[in-house]
Formats: sequence, C-alpha cells, structure tokens
Amino acid sequence: MKTKAATKPPIDGLSRKQALGAVALISLGVLAAYHNCFGVPFIYDDQLAIVENPSIRRLWPPLGALLSEPAGTTVGGRPLANLTLAVNYAVSGNGVWSYHALNVLIHILSGLTLFGVARRTLSGPVLRERFGRDSAVLSLAIALLWSLHPLQTECVTYVVQRVESLMGLFYLLTLYCFIRSVESPRPARWLVGSVAACLLGMATKEVMATAPIIVLLYDRTFVAGSFRGAWRKRRSLYVALGSTWVLLACLVASTGWSRGNSAGFNAGVSPIVYWLTQVEAVARYAGLSFWPRPLVFDYGPFRVRSLFEVAPYALVTLPLLAAVAAALVWRPVLGFVGAWFLVILAPSSVIPVATQSMAEHRMYLPLAAAIVAGVLGLHALAGRRAWPAFAAIALLLGFLTTDRNKVFASDLSLWDDTVAKRPDNANARCDLGLAYFNAGRFPEAIGQYKAALELQPAYPAVYNNLGNALGHTGHTSEAIGLYETAIRIEPGFAAAHYNLAKALVRTGKSAEAIAQFQEALRIRPDYPEGHSDLGEALSGAGRLPEAIGEFEAALRLRPDYARAHFYLGNTLAESGRFPDAIANYEEALRIEPDMAEANNNLGIILCRTGHIPEGIKQIETAIREQPDFAMAHFSRGMALLQTGRRDEAIAEYEKVLAIEPGNAPARKMLEMIRAPR
Repeated sequence: MKTKAATKPPIDGLSRKQALGAVALISLGVLAAYHNCFGVPFIYDDQLAIVENPSIRRLWPPLGALLSEPAGTTVGGRPLANLTLAVNYAVSGNGVWSYHALNVLIHILSGLTLFGVARRTLSGPVLRERFGRDSAVLSLAIALLWSLHPLQTECVTYVVQRVESLMGLFYLLTLYCFIRSVESPRPARWLVGSVAACLLGMATKEVMATAPIIVLLYDRTFVAGSFRGAWRKRRSLYVALGSTWVLLACLVASTGWSRGNSAGFNAGVSPIVYWLTQVEAVARYAGLSFWPRPLVFDYGPFRVRSLFEVAPYALVTLPLLAAVAAALVWRPVLGFVGAWFLVILAPSSVIPVATQSMAEHRMYLPLAAAIVAGVLGLHALAGRRAWPAFAAIALLLGFLTTDRNKVFASDLSLWDDTVAKRPDNANARCDLGLAYFNAGRFPEAIGQYKAALELQPAYPAVYNNLGNALGHTGHTSEAIGLYETAIRIEPGFAAAHYNLAKALVRTGKSAEAIAQFQEALRIRPDYPEGHSDLGEALSGAGRLPEAIGEFEAALRLRPDYARAHFYLGNTLAESGRFPDAIANYEEALRIEPDMAEANNNLGIILCRTGHIPEGIKQIETAIREQPDFAMAHFSRGMALLQTGRRDEAIAEYEKVLAIEPGNAPARKMLEMIRAPR
C-alpha cells in the first residue's frame, strides 16, 4: 500500500509556501509602488556624490572607493555607501537605471528583514500567547505597510539617500542575526553575522551608532528579561558590538568631526535652538507616519524663534517622551516600540545639523515603530477582521508612493512642489531658481533667486547662482559684482571663485581670471572642470607647459573627460607635439564620437603631418555631424587646395560665407584663389 509523501517541514515555524508568498508579496508590492522611479534623474546632492565624484570612477581596486570618498558630500565618511555607487558606475556609468535598481533592491531586502524580525518577535516567548497564531499575517502587514509607505520615497527614489536605506538594512540585519542566535543551537555564526552587519552599518551612516543599544534593549525586553541578565549571558556580544563604535569614530574624525561643517556642535547652530526645533520635527514625524501628507523634500534650516512656536508641538512630543520612559519601566514591550522610534532619531535630533532641521529620510527605520503600533492596535481592536483593512491600507499607501514618485521626475517638478509647500524656505527657492536656470528659463530663475535673498540676505549660493543667470543674459559686469559679494560672505566658496574666473575670461581679464581659477582649485583641488578651464586660460595666455599640466591634472581626476582631451590636443598641437595631439583627439572621439570640433582639429593635424586623405575624411565627418560648422568647411577648403582641387575649395569657402557672411579669412582665400595669375 502506498503512503502519502511527507510534506516538507515548516521553515522556522513558517511553511515554505507561506515564506515564499511573503517574499513575493513584499517584493512585488515594492516593485509596483516604485515602478516609475527608474528614470528619475540625479537630483540635488546626487550631483556632488555621484556625477562629480571621481572616487567612484573605478571599481577595482575597491580600496579606491572605500578610502577616498569626497569630503563635504553625502557619502563623505561613509565609505561603504560610496563603494556601492562605484558598483553602479561600473554597471551603467551615469545612467540612472542601475542606481535606482539597487536602491529598490536594498528596500526590498530591508522589508524582508523587517518581516523576519517582526515574525520571530511576535511568535517568540513574550508575545506568542497573544500574537503567535497570527504572527505570519501580522508580520506581513507590518513589512508591507512599512515598505509601501510614501514617507520612504526619499530613501528609495532619491539615489544618494541610499546611505539611509543601506544603513537601515544593516541595522535590521544586526537585530535579525541576534534573534536567530538566541534561537539557534549553534549561535556562533549568527553572532558573527550580527557583529559583521553592525560593522558594515557603521561604515554606511552614523545613525548606526544606536544599533548596539537597540539590540541590548531587545534582549532585555524579549529574551533575557533584564539588562543584568542580558549582560551576564551575552557580555562578549555587547563588547563586540560596542567595538564597532571605534570604526564609526574614525570615520567621523575623518570628516573633521563635523561632516564638512554641516553637522555637530561646532556647525554654527545653537544647540538649544536646534533642540527646540526638534520638538516640532518629532511631532511632524509622528503625524506623517499615520497621515503622510504633505510630504516635503526639503524643510530647510528652519529655526524656532520663540517658545510659543514650540507649544503646539510640545503637546505631542513631551507626552510621547514621558510615555516611552514610563513604558520602558512598566510595560517593556510598548517601551521598546517607543524607544525604537526615539532612539534611532536621537543622533539627528540631538546633534545639530546645519543644513536641515528636519528631513523625512530620517524616518526610514523609526517608521517601523509607528507601523507596528498601528497594525497591532488595529488587530487588538478587530482581530482577524482587520486583515482586509491591512490589504486596503497597503494598496492605498502603494498608490500614494507611486504618486509621490512623480514629483521626483525632474528638478523643476521637485522644487516647485517644495516651494509650494514651504514658500519661506530660501534653500528651496534657490534650488527652484537653479532648475529654471537649467531649463533656460532665466527670468523665472532670477525671480526665485531674488525671492530667496529677501528671505535670507546673506546667502552666498544665491548670489553665485544669480550671477550665473545674469551672466547668461548678457549682464556680465553685474554677474562679476554678485560673485564678488558671494566671496565676501564666504571666502572659501570655490564655485564663486570659479564662476568669477569664467566671467573675467569673457571680459578679457585673463590674468585676474587665472588667479581666480587657481584660488578655486586651492579650495577644491579635485575639480576636473576647474583644471581644464584653467588650462584653457593658461593656453590663451601663451603659458603652454602650465596649460598642459592642468589638462593632465583634469584627466587624472576624470580619465573619460572628453573636453579635456580635446583642449589638451589643441595645446599639444600648438606646442608642435603632433603625435601626442593626435592621440588626445582620438581619445576624445572615442569617448564622444560626435564631437565635431575634435574631428575637425584631428583632420587639420593629419593634413599638416602629410596624411591629407585621412585628414579630409576626418573633416568631412565633422561636417556631417554639424553641417553649419563654418570652421570645418574652411578646413576642408584648405585641405582641398593642398591637393589641387581648386573648384571644390572655392565651393567650401562660399559655404563658409553663406554661414558667416563676415568671415574675413574665407573672403580673403576666395579673393586669392580667384585673382588673375
């Protein structure tokens, strides 16, 4: 008689089918909610941390990305996050799709890890009697609602805020591995995994500093029953977790203990004022957890001006603090949920941040506490009748997340939305002005910059950007004055020195321009465009060896910088180093094949070195790419004359005059050719 095949045993209390179903629902839910994020362009701090970050240009050896992340950017002092950007650059260069794909993957993995933490906690000894029977469904609801919540969009859709989501993943893995170590008959590998995840998190973002505290609090609440018992049983684990703070301290020290003067007690922000501001911030975070509208990309560095401003928010924040403190003593489970919210927020709430007093990405992990409270509270009220409500809320949150992603579709839509919600935010108006500027809408850009200066008169970045806008509309002398004002307010403002130098070049003041380029590079030596533009200015002043050195410096920083190869080729050709010039033109064209100027100049040098047929072909390529390129037609005319093709040369010079009627060299060549012999 045949017996029925034995079914596979459950996976840690969860059947294989249930486990795979949970993985599929969380993964597909996140993909559906974020399906429209893959084409979102680089925005805001992405520019410095990715587009202008030379340390991610080469993935191998990885120490390059781990040890040379640029200071003063979002990835400064966060080497592991920088390394992941190097991986993306190796895959797609500056193509955004791979960066967004990895961000979405990190978020999915975080959601799955949260599911694991929640399920094992709800089915553990302390909560099993109350929630064990429904632990799988409740944990799935927690993970789904957390993963689909629109408050998370900033950490997923905004590429550089990967620092928060990646840190969040390591944070959750630290706790998950600890839980598994308690349950496992062979705990060593899980303990090693917990410490390793904690170490990786410390190399990702400073908020990870709270992870050992949360693990100890979890141990006391759900495992050992007391802090003394937790320490006695797992002293070596806590020593190991605590030792990861050494790495964090070294990384923070590498940023000057202030993340480039953007955070810390020496960042120029009064701690008392900042802490009062956090009363509002924490209340808003709590409110957005349950009602995620309106969401604001940048709240700006708003400061509390009086205690009356704080009072309404204190009615939320102070009772919350008191309730969590009391619950930690009398109701440890509730206390742990509240502590998760407050402790993880503590680093950014206690240590002053000069750039942002409030930021929604800081809620990536704390949001889990609000979701847990909401899910378990609704379950306590309605039991299994709450399950359809969980599904409906998940669908609604997913829809809101997809809708929120539309705001990130461009810089213009993002900053327009931000200014509409925070019209008194000078930072947002400055960035909206920049978005208008990049779109070629200069009058609107100027309007936003002037509005920003009304809100914040001593704002060097706005003076610099307003100078750029006026310079593009032909008001170069006014632009120079604005750059000089920006420099008076902030003498170390590299961009203002650089833009002032470019404006001085336009007015023919090459010596002053060179001095400003050099000052900009003294402040920021890792700026390839600055080296290249200084090289151009030096070349124009006849200082060819120095110019060559600057172009070479630009290419050391960015080997794929086509324009630097092109200008280096020009300077080498002017120095008579034709083989080297040809090599640089060819490299420029390898990187940017449709660069008409490089094709033309390469053709000229080939003709001058006796390779006339090849040179003519190169010049003709330039003309195909840019039919109205007068210089290329002139070059072809000169080359055709060398081969005796007089009539064709005449036709080329006539084309030059059709494009540029005032072109004196072309007119002179025609007169010379047509003159009677």
